[in-house]
Amino acid sequence: MPAYPAPHLLTFSQIGDASIGYLSVSETAVPPLPFAVQRVFWTYSTPDNILRGRHAHRATEHVLLAVAGRIVVTTESAAGELAIFRLESPHVGLYVPPHVWHTMQYSPGAVQLALASLPFAEEDYIRDYAEFTAFWQA
Repeated sequence: MPAYPAPHLLTFSQIGDASIGYLSVSETAVPPLPFAVQRVFWTYSTPDNILRGRHAHRATEHVLLAVAGRIVVTTESAAGELAIFRLESPHVGLYVPPHVWHTMQYSPGAVQLALASLPFAEEDYIRDYAEFTAFWQA
């Protein structure tokens, strides 16, 4: 199994100013995106009492961005290390490697943009928490 960095924040460029608006570019992320993007999707109109995610991936890496509103992301590594990240700025993203259980909770009006390293494949998902702990701790 390849080694992946732990979940961490990435900062994208923020070109412009408050009087004209901003533009952010993925090619200037610090640290750089750790993968070539093969899929892009977005989540919106999620009620704030809904906890989304609740899964891990066998191979897919993601960068999650709150392009509007606030998203609280909780991650858990296979070793049981918990981390909580608040995404509140469209120029800051969260890298989520494979093997990491993650959940997301959205503020009203939040829009999440996700950049993925692989196309969608249902077999890549681990949706059962007990299976996650058994699979990665075996």
